[in-house]
Amino acid sequence: MLRNGLEPWHLLVVAIVVILLFGSKKLPEAARGLGKSMRILKSEAKAMKEESNVAESVPVQPTAVHTVTESPVVASTEPPATAH
Repeated sequence: MLRNGLEPWHLLVVAIVVILLFGSKKLPEAARGLGKSMRILKSEAKAMKEESNVAESVPVQPTAVHTVTESPVVASTEPPATAH
């Protein structure tokens, strides 16, 4: 069914439809915006990767853990009082 799904004339028809919908003046602006967004995304991903590498190379200092102990609960040996 989809063996020959992307033939060259299909791509040509899609290109013509895109040009008709968006206009030839808007397409370069859209391409520039997409390129700028891709550069920003790439630089942010690189910065996150470098930040993660720096975090892995710095040894983590263990911190003291403070525990809170509660007073022990003493169970009563008397049966609970019932209201009649």
